[in-house]
Amino acid sequence: MAGTSRRAAVLELAVLGLLHESPLHGYELRKQLSGVLGAFRAVSYGSLYPCLRSLVERGWITEVHSAGTGSLSSRRARITYELTAEGKEQFQTLLGHAGPAAWEDDTFDVHFAFFGRASSDVRLRILEGRRSRLEERLDAAREASRERRERLDAYTAELHRHGLESTEREVRWLNELIETERTAYGSPRTSPAPDAGSAGSATDISTRTTDQQGN
Repeated sequence: MAGTSRRAAVLELAVLGLLHESPLHGYELRKQLSGVLGAFRAVSYGSLYPCLRSLVERGWITEVHSAGTGSLSSRRARITYELTAEGKEQFQTLLGHAGPAAWEDDTFDVHFAFFGRASSDVRLRILEGRRSRLEERLDAAREASRERRERLDAYTAELHRHGLESTEREVRWLNELIETERTAYGSPRTSPAPDAGSAGSATDISTRTTDQQGN
């Protein structure tokens, strides 16, 4: 998937997920998107409104116009965006995708943000896929570090060490989430079939995640 189309798909998933919770104005939606996409992936109105128009055209969301407040000169109609029944189905379809596109660096956080609405088997597949990807990255980084150790200056070596430790911490975090998921839902130690598992909340996992990320 091209970088541009992947970013558009991530933004669409985030918008549908937030509107699944409640209708929102464009300003409120943009503000909440920063919490889902992360502070370093701020969404401009130049990206958000084309996305919203596209979702409206496809019938996944709808616009509700209401009278604005204030003086006559400044009063404008406000537009609230709401998820349609088709949009809810599409959100669940997108959330059910558990392939590599769900566990890459630029997509994993968004899928994880809506884990509470995903089935247990989907959560496990994504967590295990993310862990496998990071373990592959660790193996490659360690090998490269060994080969270049004598040629690196102290600061570059320290940067590599920091990257390794950060990835190792995420792998440990993923291990805990996977174990919690298996324990909570009685899942086997290997990924279940796509139609196995049932939807449920991830309150215990969300609590653990908050604690881990706060450390």
